[in-house]
Amino acid sequence: MHILVINGPNLNMLGIREPAIYGSGTYASLCEMIQKKADALGISVECFQSNHEGALIDKIQAAYGTADGIVINPGGYTHTSVAILDALKAVALPTVEVHISDVDNREAFRQISYVGLYAEQRFAGFGFEGYCMALEYLVSRA
Repeated sequence: MHILVINGPNLNMLGIREPAIYGSGTYASLCEMIQKKADALGISVECFQSNHEGALIDKIQAAYGTADGIVINPGGYTHTSVAILDALKAVALPTVEVHISDVDNREAFRQISYVGLYAEQRFAGFGFEGYCMALEYLVSRA
């Protein structure tokens, strides 16, 4: 099983950006944790991050025929990108939405999720552990 883990804008700034909300862990440490969890589950993963909507869409489209599922934290695009939603629907892969913070208890605009209209599961507010939960979910449904 191969899972694509996609992270959107500003997630490359983890550890620097609002540590009271997102914690002190870096993006590199997040990817390392995801890889260790994948190894423990006996699956392969690829972590990808971009601040550009088109690059995220290109990566989703490239997953067609090569990945068995997608874990996605679209960052700010969660609340704005119909294009990312359409790309996920086009490739029709099992998808789990992840958010490090508890977006449901933040600003009202953060409670809107276009990705959530397609994702079959969502983990929000669990910090980095949400990514591990997403991997476990995808493995359990296979």
